[in-house]
Amino acid sequence: MATRPILRTIQVGAHTLKNCVGMAALTRNRAPSTYPTDLMKEYYVQRTNAALIVSEGILITRQGTEWPNAPGIWDEKHIAGWKNIVAGVHEAGSKIYAQLWHLRRAAHPDAPEQKLAGVPVYAPSAIAARGGKSSSLENRAGVPVDEIDLSKPTAVEDPWTIVAQFKQAALNAKQAGFDEVELHGAGGYLVNQFLDSGSNKRTDQWGGNVENRSSFGLEVLKALTEVFGRGVGAKLVPGGGFGDVGMPLQETLETYSYFISEADKPNLAYICLMRYGPKMDFEYEAGVPRATKHDVVASYRHLIKNAKAFVNVDVTPEEGDQLISESKADAIFIGFDWVTHSDLVKRIKDGKPFDNAPAFHLLQAGQDEDWSKGYTDYPPASY
Repeated sequence: MATRPILRTIQVGAHTLKNCVGMAALTRNRAPSTYPTDLMKEYYVQRTNAALIVSEGILITRQGTEWPNAPGIWDEKHIAGWKNIVAGVHEAGSKIYAQLWHLRRAAHPDAPEQKLAGVPVYAPSAIAARGGKSSSLENRAGVPVDEIDLSKPTAVEDPWTIVAQFKQAALNAKQAGFDEVELHGAGGYLVNQFLDSGSNKRTDQWGGNVENRSSFGLEVLKALTEVFGRGVGAKLVPGGGFGDVGMPLQETLETYSYFISEADKPNLAYICLMRYGPKMDFEYEAGVPRATKHDVVASYRHLIKNAKAFVNVDVTPEEGDQLISESKADAIFIGFDWVTHSDLVKRIKDGKPFDNAPAFHLLQAGQDEDWSKGYTDYPPASY
C-alpha cells in the first residue's frame, strides 16, 4: 500500500524528517519568570511523533508579553533550560526548531516583565495597536488585546539593534542545541509590524515602499542564516488580523510577493504560509473583521522555489494529503490539535479520531493552578 503523502519522509534544510506533519508553535506560558522547566520538557517529549516541533514563541529580550510566563532565551539559565528540553526531544527521535519572537507594540507597558525590562515599548512607528474582539472564539483565554488598548509605543531609533538581538538569540539557540530556528513573522508582532503599512509609517530606509518595509525582516533572516545556514524557517501571515495589522488586498499581494521572493533567495529551510482563519481574525470595529481574506496558498506558494513550503491554519490530515499531492505544499503544520493530542501522528497512522475535548480555560496557565492540567494530561488514543 502506498504511503499517504503526509506520512512520507521529507528533506528540510539539512534534516530528513520522518513525516510531513509538523507541530506549529503554541504559546502555553508554563515558564515561570521566563525560564524553561522539566514540565515543559515532558510536554515536548510527549509530542515527538511530530516530524518537526517548532517551540512556542521564545522571547529574544525581556518584554511585556500578552501571556505571562512565556519563555526567553537571553541568558545562560535560559540556554541551560532549553538544552534540557532539546536533549529530550532528540533522544525521543524528533527535531525541534526555536521560534524566535519579538513583540514590540504588542507588548504592554504595565506587564511585569516590561517593567523589569526598564525600557519603553518600541515599534516601527509610534502607533498603538487597538484592542479588539475575537470574531469567532469566545472562550479564548489570556489574550489581553481582547480587553485593552495598548499604550502608544515609541518609534525604535535604530532597528539594527534589534537585528543584533535576533542574531544573539540564534547564537543562544545554537548553544542550546536546537536543530534550527524559525522567525516569527506573523501574529502582528515586530516583523509583521515592519511589513505592514498601517503600523510602519517610517520615512527612512526601514519604511515607505514595499522594499523598505520588507528590509527589516529580510535583514533578520540574513542574520539568522549567518548562524544556522539553511537551517532557518519563516512564519508569515499575509492576511493579518491578529495584532491590528492588515492592508488592502493589492498592497498585501505586492508586499508579501516581494518579501517571499526575496526571503526565498538565501535558500531558507522553509517558509510557512498561514492561511486565513476566523479564530485569528479580530474585530476592531463592531462587525468588521480586520484580516484581508484571500487565498494565501494560490497567491504565494508559486514564489517559493528553494525553501520548502509549509501550510498552516486549520489544515486537516486529509487536506494535507491533497495539498502535497497537488504540489500546493511540501508539508503541513498543525497547531491546536497538538495541544489535545500528543500522539497526533500515531492517530493519523492508525485511523484514530482527534477526540480529546480541549480545556480552554487551561490553554494558558493560571497563577495558582497545577500547570500540568490541560498541558501534559490529555490521554493517548485507546485501542
